Amino acid sequence: MNEKRYVIAMDQGTTSSRCLLFDRQGNIRGAAQKEFPQIYPQPGWVEHDPADIWSTQISVTLEAMQKAGAHAGDIAAIGITNQRETALVWDAATGKPVYNAIVWQCRRTADRIERLRRDGLEESVRQKTGLIPDAYFSASKLEWILDNVPGLRKRAEQGELRFGTVDTWLIWNLTEGRVHATDYTNASRTMLFDIHKLQWDQELLDYFQIPSSLLPQVLPSSCLFGTTEKLGSPIPITAAAGDQQAALFGQCGFAPGDVKSTYGTGGFLLMNTGKKAVSSKRGLLTTIAASADGQVRYALEGSVFIAGAAIQWLRDELKMVTSAAQTEGICNRLEDAGGVYVVPAFVGLGAPYWEPYARGTIVGLTRGVTREHLIRAVTESLAYQTNDLLTAMQEESGLTLSSLKVDGGASANSFLMQFQADLSNLLIQRPQCIETTALGAAYLAGLASSFWKDLGEIQSNWTCERTFSPSISQERRQELLKGWKRAVRCAMAWARDED
Repeated sequence: MNEKRYVIAMDQGTTSSRCLLFDRQGNIRGAAQKEFPQIYPQPGWVEHDPADIWSTQISVTLEAMQKAGAHAGDIAAIGITNQRETALVWDAATGKPVYNAIVWQCRRTADRIERLRRDGLEESVRQKTGLIPDAYFSASKLEWILDNVPGLRKRAEQGELRFGTVDTWLIWNLTEGRVHATDYTNASRTMLFDIHKLQWDQELLDYFQIPSSLLPQVLPSSCLFGTTEKLGSPIPITAAAGDQQAALFGQCGFAPGDVKSTYGTGGFLLMNTGKKAVSSKRGLLTTIAASADGQVRYALEGSVFIAGAAIQWLRDELKMVTSAAQTEGICNRLEDAGGVYVVPAFVGLGAPYWEPYARGTIVGLTRGVTREHLIRAVTESLAYQTNDLLTAMQEESGLTLSSLKVDGGASANSFLMQFQADLSNLLIQRPQCIETTALGAAYLAGLASSFWKDLGEIQSNWTCERTFSPSISQERRQELLKGWKRAVRCAMAWARDED
């Protein structure tokens, strides 16, 4: 019998679809990535074409297999990790989308969330779902689609439609409509799922007028979801997890107190809190962590809406750089950002502020400020926002951190990692493989398919590529942070509707 050599990780992100093939040592043996269009129908609105999500994901999977010289028979299992909260609705019979995917960044339902608060549901949402009511999550997006696309509300009530986050959409397409399922981590981001009872909450479904027939079955992150024949011979799909929970797992964050920070399109800090769901008073979210033993684990999470997306803005909209990698050299050539702070609140501010109406702000401009200063200020903004989350998380958990594991595309920027160490006064540990989101999906899939035997085997794969140590004085640190706090106040002042 042909021995299985690889696990496939499908990593469906906000701006691109990727696929990586991992071997038993956690090494990448084949990889492919393809960006797809972002759709902005109005300011603050963000959509994706579901057909783009599916077509790019399946094409990069075939490409990655080809690069590895792998056939379907070489693949032990498929794990899926995905941009979370993005909402899709499709026809149950044909599998055709009935509207574009409304992306997690989209702010179109911010007013609807204000109404939810006025209706007195904020505390109930917090207690059941662990979330702070926000347009970020899927519930109000799903309601918007049903209310604003003619005829959909009736069709939903007749059981003709299906809803899912991106993992559900991919599983549906991979299994040709045989499986309509999600996992605990993605369900916990919909604002419709009771994370304590592990079931869809009827009160919230009634409030948003969402028929239960739309909703997927909810399964553990590491289990058999179904089988696909899209890649040749049958391959089991044995994992699904939201990207941030997958990254925590990929960083071997298995124990309570383990923390990781991901620098992707957004920025996300997660702390494993074990079997205890810690309730936050500092704007952090309580969410379900990915686990491979069938036992439910919880995490505290802080979310930054715009991180790497700010670097893409420099590249694509402002044309200040031609590649994200250029920013490192430019930042290193400067002493500082020339007194400039950029708060990239393009779609509001996430944790710990939760101000949906804040907008991007540049402060501290003088005649001497150059393009390079602006590039450095944007890059620094990723570290400032992450530091806000670190401060809140340490206060909330009562734990004092000494180090932080990092991952995601922007963690390759050594200037940014050094600045993060300086700002946060922590050792920053960058692993050999920064593709920990995909790695986590692969590990979850590989454990469920016996490709890896246990967590210990996985832990032995984790190696640190570089450690960044703090190198500035406490006075300088406080000076920088004071300026950042002032800049954030300016961004939030924009949200106040005052004459």
